[in-house]
Amino acid sequence: MFFMGQEIEKKFLVINNLYKKEASSTHYRQGYLCTDSDRTVRIRLAGEKGFVTIKGKTVGCSRAEYEYEIPLADAASMLDTLCLHPLVEKIRYRHKGPDGKVWEVDEFLGENEGLVVAEIELADENEPFARPAWLGEEVTGDVRYYNSYLSQNPYKGWK
Repeated sequence: MFFMGQEIEKKFLVINNLYKKEASSTHYRQGYLCTDSDRTVRIRLAGEKGFVTIKGKTVGCSRAEYEYEIPLADAASMLDTLCLHPLVEKIRYRHKGPDGKVWEVDEFLGENEGLVVAEIELADENEPFARPAWLGEEVTGDVRYYNSYLSQNPYKGWK
């Protein structure tokens, strides 16, 4: 897999577990080599696949993103030996919304247990979308909900 270009994404808190109906799920384990405010470099295991992802600075709800599939063993080794700890672990549910758009809902585990965040990728920042009944407050611009932030400031430690 290779993805290059711009990511336009909106994030929301989730208010109930109705997103699990008719959703598929995958276990994710990820860590960061760099969590600079201008760029992040992430290593991820998604099910049985490994990825390295480089993201640029977020402006509004957009940022540059480059993602490449890497060997599973390499990703696992980098997570264990090179990435900042704690790692972020979550179950990602892919749910098709009422308008056919795909939502990714992350149910965090470990140090971030209790946090559930939904994301939708859009073609344009102003693209309309239907809001599922389980969608709560928008947190797109709140850095506390970035996975890179959660890796260094776990949800369990928030006051």
